[in-house]
Amino acid sequence: MKKKLVILGGGFAGLQLAKRMKHTGYEVLLIDHNNFHQFQPLFYQVATGRLEPSAISFPLRKVFQHEKHVHIRISEILSVDTAAQKVVTADGEHAYDVLVIATGCTTNFFGNKNFERYCFPMKSTGEAVELRNRILLNFEDALSAPAEQQEEIMNIVIAGGGPTGVELAGSLAEMKKYILPRDYPDMDFSRLAIYLVEGGPNTLQAMSEASRVKSKQYLEDMGVHVLTNALAADYDGHTLKLKDGREIKTRTMIWSAGITGNIPAGLPAESIVRGGRIKVDGYNKAEGTDNVYALGDIAYMEADAGYPKGHPQVANVAINQAKLLADNLKDTLKGKPMKAFIYRSPGSMATVGKHKAVVDLPFISFQGRLAWFTWMFLHLMLILSVRNKFFIFINWAISYFTNDTTLRLILRPGRKEQGDLSPTLSKGEGGGV
Repeated sequence: MKKKLVILGGGFAGLQLAKRMKHTGYEVLLIDHNNFHQFQPLFYQVATGRLEPSAISFPLRKVFQHEKHVHIRISEILSVDTAAQKVVTADGEHAYDVLVIATGCTTNFFGNKNFERYCFPMKSTGEAVELRNRILLNFEDALSAPAEQQEEIMNIVIAGGGPTGVELAGSLAEMKKYILPRDYPDMDFSRLAIYLVEGGPNTLQAMSEASRVKSKQYLEDMGVHVLTNALAADYDGHTLKLKDGREIKTRTMIWSAGITGNIPAGLPAESIVRGGRIKVDGYNKAEGTDNVYALGDIAYMEADAGYPKGHPQVANVAINQAKLLADNLKDTLKGKPMKAFIYRSPGSMATVGKHKAVVDLPFISFQGRLAWFTWMFLHLMLILSVRNKFFIFINWAISYFTNDTTLRLILRPGRKEQGDLSPTLSKGEGGGV
């Protein structure tokens, strides 16, 4: 009889692991809150109308259409019972021989209820669409809003100067310059102010000095107000207050300043560490458990000598951990020992705008046009299907030559008089908690 491998989360790690368990002694059950995989690095392009949601979202049943060893369940994960070796979901219980938690991360508001209530996160396709609606509705509202409301409507604030914040700020700046004046010829877009608020001294703090300096220069040249060493203190939906006393009026504050793990209930307390991550050994086994593993953003590993404080929470780590765990699980069935995970970073990159990007490789850093084309090529190659690669390429090509897109749709959810059949949006890219 085949062993039961249950994978929680259809993000980069969960997807990769499930695909690599073909022709093994394992029967795979993949559980996610959404019925699709999401390509998180391009959420900001959905939010700014550069790509449609379907271009970066992939139905799980389609992905595994020819993988008879993988079974899909769409449900909310309620808890994990490590003693009884079962997962409890809203639709029932599922026993496992091996459990892999790859539920990814959700937005961390650091306990501030006002940020959580009023800010716009961007950790799912649905949240990206919601943000797109707000951005576009702002300009519709500005056409008729009284003078005293114009400033807060025309100010957009992004909290967090990491890759997501930098890429989103640059994309909005390009909208302001190339697209919005053509859509709204009767509006003065010199009044549109884009703020990037970063608590540390630099944008892209985790990258090289050259990339940090250049990314800030690019943004400022594009008209973005970059505020470094600026900590957000509170926000009431109308005014952002910084710890140094400054205030910015805005009805659109986008939160990309932190993440925390989507951890299912039931895991031992000693396995949960700072940042909402699961502490794992060198083989990705969760501390204090048997036959439970954690992969990707949610996993915290100190055993890798190159990363004694845990690996960066990026897709490449998740994918490579999943690849190795797949090999290790196959080897255990053959009585072979597991191999420890060692991460060798291929580098990091971020794009700011057309011909404006930064790339850090292990042996060189470069910026500008070549970095931009490198970013585009690598992200296009990471997209799952040939069909999606084609449509994304076409959209990017149109945008490149025309500085325009045709995807600025305001899509509002429908309402039902009786009951609500709409599923709750996933909290994170891995989904399911």
